[in-house]
Amino acid sequence: MHGEVVMAGPPKVFHKRDFPVAEVRRFLEPGPIVLVSSAWKGERNIMTLGWHMVMGFEPSLLACYIWEENHSFSLIRRSRQCVINLPAAELVDTVVGIGNCSGTEGDKFERFGLTAQRATQVDAPLIGQCHSSFECKLHDGSQVGKHGLFIWEVVKAHVAATPKIPTTLHYRGEGRFMVSGPDISRRSRFKPGNL
Repeated sequence: MHGEVVMAGPPKVFHKRDFPVAEVRRFLEPGPIVLVSSAWKGERNIMTLGWHMVMGFEPSLLACYIWEENHSFSLIRRSRQCVINLPAAELVDTVVGIGNCSGTEGDKFERFGLTAQRATQVDAPLIGQCHSSFECKLHDGSQVGKHGLFIWEVVKAHVAATPKIPTTLHYRGEGRFMVSGPDISRRSRFKPGNL
């Protein structure tokens, strides 16, 4: 069927390279669905998240809303760190599955056949099957109690060399996703400071 993503075999594990943390906005500004991994005192979890935004470039700041009833909320609040992982469109069923279950029901890495990779700056694991992984430490927790808003500093970025621009998922509600499409370049029309 047109527009349907078909998975053939297990998703590949991306080999990532170091990437400038000030440039992670290139992957996050379009508002893609992300998978947030967390860890605290031997427990780890993954949650599906769509409510995030870029807040600054240097330092690289991202904010995300996490509902206090979500199992990841307490792990993230206590550890004050996480990894924001960017899945490509072929992981759509995994993204939905992770969002439909709780970390209290067991280890989601095992349940969904995902590869936990060691981070270098935080204790939370990277997700090997995601195109990009951004290690984050809490920059400002002043809005967590009132709004569930965590403001993160990206302290390390890992991005796969290919594809250069991944096909990402963007949630539209009602169980429907938009898949990112082709680029349209207007680079020559931008002021250099706005690129």
